[in-house]
Amino acid sequence: MMDSVKQNKSRLARTFAKVMHIRAATGVDKFQKSKSKTREKVKHDAPIDESHQRVFFNEFNEEDEKLQKRAVMDAFIAKLFAAISSVKAAYAELQYFQLPYDPDGIQSADQTLVSELKSLSELKQSFLKKHLDDFSPETTKLSAEVQEQKNLIKTYEITRKKLISQSKLKDSEIIFLKEKLEEIRRENKIIEKRLNSSGSLSSSSSREKWNFSSLSPTNFLVVLKQMNKSVRSLVKFMTSEMESADWDLDAAANSIQPDVVYWDTTHICYAFESFVCKQMFDGFNLREFAIPGDSQSEKTREFFFDKFMELKSLKAREYITWKPTSVFAEFCRCKYLKLIHPKMEASLFGNLNQRNLVNARKFPETAFFDSFLEVAKWVWLLHCLAFSFSPDGATVFQVPKGSRFSEVFMDSVNEVAYVSPERSPEVAFTVVPGFKVGKTVIQCQVYLV
Repeated sequence: MMDSVKQNKSRLARTFAKVMHIRAATGVDKFQKSKSKTREKVKHDAPIDESHQRVFFNEFNEEDEKLQKRAVMDAFIAKLFAAISSVKAAYAELQYFQLPYDPDGIQSADQTLVSELKSLSELKQSFLKKHLDDFSPETTKLSAEVQEQKNLIKTYEITRKKLISQSKLKDSEIIFLKEKLEEIRRENKIIEKRLNSSGSLSSSSSREKWNFSSLSPTNFLVVLKQMNKSVRSLVKFMTSEMESADWDLDAAANSIQPDVVYWDTTHICYAFESFVCKQMFDGFNLREFAIPGDSQSEKTREFFFDKFMELKSLKAREYITWKPTSVFAEFCRCKYLKLIHPKMEASLFGNLNQRNLVNARKFPETAFFDSFLEVAKWVWLLHCLAFSFSPDGATVFQVPKGSRFSEVFMDSVNEVAYVSPERSPEVAFTVVPGFKVGKTVIQCQVYLV
């Protein structure tokens, strides 16, 4: 029995050994080894997948950062264009306030322009220092584009107003030229009637009327009358241009003749006439008429009369075109620069073109300058005629403000002042100066209050 059990154990052992041998031969161990290697590979591959993931996220972040930088740069460019349009709008506004001349508006526009230029400079500095951080570039860009459109609208509106102002100025000039044309036509009709009634004037009778040996104060009065007429025409032109340029005529008249209470609102024109006469007759008593570089101390009475006759029958423009370097041409240049202030010219005409031409010893071909030339001609003729009477010329006089009216030395331009019985009229200001030619006194024209 015991032997039988031992044999069975021995047989079982041999069978188990055979099975193990077969397992090794069929590659079961290889399977196990492969499985083990696969596990090791999985464990080894895990860190490589994490590295790939980090690379992917880095690339995504870099792309997002590029898009953010582009959005910030787009917002900056939009702000730059908005700032430039603000500068353009401020400059357009500054130009607009120069015509008509508005000192308060100019100061305000100048401050705005300086502020906009500072903003533009700050943008430049932020770009150079690369300080372009913007937490909401999309909002910034939209706001800048809206501001740019607003500035463009403002610029167009200013341009529209400027064109309207220029149109009014041209309309005023057209009205003045039409009135001047009508006046010339009326004068032509009067001349035609005279010619038809008395026949044409011969050149011999004309020379006889202005004969040097028979000069009289009457001749002086004839020229003075023409001078007064030319001054009124120029003042009418000036005030018309001032109204077109939105000037305050009352304030302008008060700056010339302060604290005057006029009998009629239209009488402020006399203040402007007094200003023109004061400037044009300055230096009248001097032989050279205060013209720089001219010396007429050796000139005779005959010389002045010849100069008078030379200009009398010509228009002023014809004469200065004929003799652009003559003493009369230089007289016109000096008096224009003295009479018309640069700010006044810029306000009335929008530029200094006429002044620049006069400074260059050229003569503008404008209606305003032609009107001025007429005044210059008759003032110059009065000067020549005064020194034709006497080597000492004529004495010019004005009446101080507050003087009592005297019919011997004065003539009133506003006769309504005589109707006040309560008090005797007083002189507010001299409109046209008076003259003493030889022993004859020619009354000055005054405004009475």
